[in-house]
Amino acid sequence: ALLWETLGKQFVEYEQVAPFLIPEEQQRRLLEFLPLFLKAWEQSAGVIVFPNIQLLASEVSKLLTKEIKRNLNGKPAEEARLALEQLLKQKGEAGDGHLLLKSVYLLSQTDLRTMWNIIGSGLPAALMQCLYLFFTVPLKKTSDDRETSENDAQTQEMLVKIMLNIYKEEQGIEELLAADKLQSLIIATSSLWDQCSHSWKAPTGCVLRTISKAQTKTSIVYLQAVDCIKIAVQNLFTLADTLPACDVCEAASIVLCFVKDSYPVSSALLTEFESNDGYQLLLKILLRCEGLQQDEGDPYLDEILDMLTCLTTCGKTELKVSGNIVHPQLPHFDFERTQPSGMTVKNLQPFQVLQSIFQRSNDQHLCGRVLAAIGTIWAWDRVNFFLLEWTLQPINQFTDIIHFKPQPVQVQFFRLVESIVMDLSYVPHEILKKVQYLIKENTVPFCTLTALQCLLSMTQKDLLFSDIFRDSGLLGLLLALLRKEAKILRKSAGTPLPSLKEGTEKELNVVMLKMVAALTARSVRNTVVLKDYGMVPYIKIFLDDECYRSATLSILEQLSVINYEEYMSIIIGALCSSTQWELHLKLDLLKSLLRILESPKSHSAFRTCSGFNGLLSLLSDMEGALQDPPSGQWAAVGQNCTLELVFYALQGITAALHLDPANSTFFQRNGLFEKMAEDLGSLGCFWTEGKRQIPVSLEKTRTFAEFLDAAFCSSELLPAWLKNCIWILTFLDHMVKGTLHQESYFKEGKPEMGEEARNDQEAPQAQEEHLVAFKRPGNKLPASAYMPWGNPQEKLEMRDCTIVHPGAVCVMVRLLPKLYKEGHAQLSQEIQCALVDHIQSLVKSEKSRQVMCESGLLSTVISSCQDAFCSDSHPLHLPLTRVFEKLASQAVEPHVLR
Repeated sequence: ALLWETLGKQFVEYEQVAPFLIPEEQQRRLLEFLPLFLKAWEQSAGVIVFPNIQLLASEVSKLLTKEIKRNLNGKPAEEARLALEQLLKQKGEAGDGHLLLKSVYLLSQTDLRTMWNIIGSGLPAALMQCLYLFFTVPLKKTSDDRETSENDAQTQEMLVKIMLNIYKEEQGIEELLAADKLQSLIIATSSLWDQCSHSWKAPTGCVLRTISKAQTKTSIVYLQAVDCIKIAVQNLFTLADTLPACDVCEAASIVLCFVKDSYPVSSALLTEFESNDGYQLLLKILLRCEGLQQDEGDPYLDEILDMLTCLTTCGKTELKVSGNIVHPQLPHFDFERTQPSGMTVKNLQPFQVLQSIFQRSNDQHLCGRVLAAIGTIWAWDRVNFFLLEWTLQPINQFTDIIHFKPQPVQVQFFRLVESIVMDLSYVPHEILKKVQYLIKENTVPFCTLTALQCLLSMTQKDLLFSDIFRDSGLLGLLLALLRKEAKILRKSAGTPLPSLKEGTEKELNVVMLKMVAALTARSVRNTVVLKDYGMVPYIKIFLDDECYRSATLSILEQLSVINYEEYMSIIIGALCSSTQWELHLKLDLLKSLLRILESPKSHSAFRTCSGFNGLLSLLSDMEGALQDPPSGQWAAVGQNCTLELVFYALQGITAALHLDPANSTFFQRNGLFEKMAEDLGSLGCFWTEGKRQIPVSLEKTRTFAEFLDAAFCSSELLPAWLKNCIWILTFLDHMVKGTLHQESYFKEGKPEMGEEARNDQEAPQAQEEHLVAFKRPGNKLPASAYMPWGNPQEKLEMRDCTIVHPGAVCVMVRLLPKLYKEGHAQLSQEIQCALVDHIQSLVKSEKSRQVMCESGLLSTVISSCQDAFCSDSHPLHLPLTRVFEKLASQAVEPHVLR
């Protein structure tokens, strides 16, 4: 602060004596003062505390202007260029010119009033003369010059920043016109780009762009008066034939900046540009940019394209077009209420350049930028889509040639078409007809695929498209194509023939199936069309391939709406005909079946199509699958997948029995609960040797809930056979209560079969992590999972659970003797006691006992236990007797129990 105060006093003294000093003495004293000023600035971290800063700025700027003019006066261009460089470069401590330049540089960054003083000194015009010489007159570098290149760069940076600070102000633009060099510099960039000083190209472009943004009415009149834009366009036509494309782009972008930025003030320069074939010039330049590397000239190419996009809104009058809205349209579309904003298209000529580029070029970057520009124009105002499409028809015309374009351009184009529906809520019928023709011709499979994906997205948006694409013939076309593909698949009979289609063409089949699935979803009429085409036998052929299966099942599920029996016969038939190791196919079929069984109307069809026998046959096919250790091919499958299949099979049975007396009676009278018990008992985790079990003395007892906790939620390691048994009993327990079909124990997603086996071997916890995902923190229990078995403190006996399917209790009782493993006698008897205890809790309520008795299954329950637990000394004899006594108290015929 003391230093600034001292400097302030010195400058006041200078002010007082300056009027009485000769110019040379004034200059000497000012130059002596400036080093002190710079030193104070450095010591105060760039903070200037100087009361007379405006006067100082004026004096220093005038002196710098005077020195520049003195060095330029009467000298040829090269000599003047060299003199300027010598004036401004740093010499020793600092030359006078460099001292002045640095002072002005610092002062130009202070405040607006100080900047006005600098502008009023005549410096803007002088600096423009400097820039013109530096740009147009390159100097040959010597070895001495290379040593000072760092100082040159610093000098250039200060000079350019001063100009940027001055020329961003309108007053600065007005002042620089006095030099009469602005138009000369603009014309020089359009004619001497290949001959100019390379190091001054970028700085010159930066300064001119700053001037362009601050144009005034006066500067526009000045440029128009000297035909600046006209001459520049003519010069660029010549350069466009000789210079590399990236250089021409850089030069042309400067000229186009003046055209675009001047429009809000005056349309004169735009008119001059258009009158002298400016758009043809840009088209010529842009087409020369085909094949440019991604990083070669891109900024200037993109700048030109951006400015062309902006010029579409530069026009005096709004475009008036009247289009014929073709119906049907989406319910919320209303063209009459579409009000234009200020960003509507008023000038079609620049858009025609963009359109011509797309039509004449196959360059990925150029075509992609044109599509991006169209998207931008639509985003400005939704009216712009209609203004362009009803005049120049760009999207309509692009559809005819899109298959010639690179794949990324095709993807971008169809996203743009999709946005017409998604963002504008408009159905472009004419464009969709052309897209459909493109699919029919299938000239380029990838293009066909991308086009169909676009139509698929539209179909999934609104049900209206199901009618549109049926009436247009697209549904019929897809069915015909799928029939052809199905015949090929049937002929190949699953063998990997070289002629089978892979890659894009296989993906096209997937999307065709998805499209048919989307068209039939919620559309009975379209489903009837599919059936009337005789497509059902062909559609089901696609079930065998996992790529096609999801969409195929969606189609068949829609078919169930009009014919449950046909759907059931296909799914049950596929389940029964699948090989023992097609586990993923079986899982997908079961999940589809479960979705359909949610409708009670499907239950009768399930029964008449042998659904129960079909699901039980799946269980019998898995004989020995849960052995510990696994053997044969089951070792490669993994027990997680096996358990999942058991779960979904039992879920299907439970869903079909749910609230359906006819199915329940059928299942019971045909002995299918007994068949279920037999099939579950043969899975490999239950005891099947038939030897009499030797009772042991139990050291401790646990509840069934505690066993479940020990199996999956604690660190205790139970044998794999016992874990599998507990899970199957868990499924049966939910089946007893009629809730199994509502449970969700398994994650979606199917790891490879080898990966499953590897996980089973390497990580013993993988199985329980896969199964009890609902027990993890953050995973909510399903609404029906009302028993938190992971909490052993909560006694299941306290629950008053109603038995819905008494036959499932019989299955549990039949499996009771099989809860045994040689070498694990203690553990086996412990789990048997826990299960008996749990069964006792199930029949605790009077209502549950009544259901059991009315089912007529008591004799079955008793006979299944007589052989295994007939001895009075067996630990299970007494608890089982209590169970039967409870049931006897409710039985209609108590003698059954004797």
